[in-house]
Amino acid sequence: MPSWTVYSSAVDSGSSQLTEITASSNKPRVLCVMGPTASGKTGLGVELAHSLQGEIISVDSALVYRGMDIGTAKPSAREMDGIPHHLINIRDPADPYSAADFRADVIRLANDIVAKDKLPILVGGTMLYFKALKDGLAEMPEANQAIRDEIANRAEIEGWPAIHAELAGVDPVAAARINPNDPQRLQRALEVFLVSGQSLTNWQQQEMPECPFELIELAILPPDRKVLHRRIEERFHKMLAQGFEAEVDTLFQRGDLHKGLPAIKSVGYRQMWTHLEGEIDRNVMIERAIAATRQLAKRQFTWLRGWQNLHSLEAPLHSEALKILG
Repeated sequence: MPSWTVYSSAVDSGSSQLTEITASSNKPRVLCVMGPTASGKTGLGVELAHSLQGEIISVDSALVYRGMDIGTAKPSAREMDGIPHHLINIRDPADPYSAADFRADVIRLANDIVAKDKLPILVGGTMLYFKALKDGLAEMPEANQAIRDEIANRAEIEGWPAIHAELAGVDPVAAARINPNDPQRLQRALEVFLVSGQSLTNWQQQEMPECPFELIELAILPPDRKVLHRRIEERFHKMLAQGFEAEVDTLFQRGDLHKGLPAIKSVGYRQMWTHLEGEIDRNVMIERAIAATRQLAKRQFTWLRGWQNLHSLEAPLHSEALKILG
């Protein structure tokens, strides 16, 4: 299998250099660019795609949804800079997208990109999606919207701790792992049991499929959390100035969307939705949205601290990434 040829232009050093990235297996190679939110993954991914003759596959659970542009920091045509981007704007917000959907899509897309003699570059911060690709997913029952709605309706009346207690009775291992205040995971775990008669734990004990690619994994890990937190706050205020509230209000006015959908649970959208429902004022919404985004970044750091075979960067520097790859 041929190595990648990397042309690094005069952006950083004033001279051109050629780097070859060799493979350690016969699997097709896929480059992963990971990191917390607001760390600069999008720009670095585009620069690397130009250098490595690549195409980008988004690894973001919110960018898949149409009509959710401002609050997801969806890259513009200018930011994409002529590089093909995949898995953006592929679903309506009413149509949930899962880690299993992502794994199937990315395997198909990455193989198509390799067949064109291009490099697949996975860029994003949805760590569950990266894990699904790397470690595999057990075959699970398909989602059943009627049962999901039933669980959500019961939770509205009884509270999610009651749902957690029910889950503990049929799947104590999953219940011990899932926080009683984590509606999405509680709903899915109980749904799996109600649909199939088998616990989520039993399903997850199946042998996992092997990753069909050789993954080269980079992560941007800013050393100063205060700087990252400031960028998160500044970015959210910029989103507000760009019309984020009007964007969410358009979704709100549709009438077929609700807070239980994964799209509306996305950071920022969830808090704005609650504001539009009249439950919180605008200042509280802003505070909660920024806090939730910082918590997301913290969870992403936690994922990455335990990630195996990870190459880290302190900043989204193209030249430093190429040094690692070389």
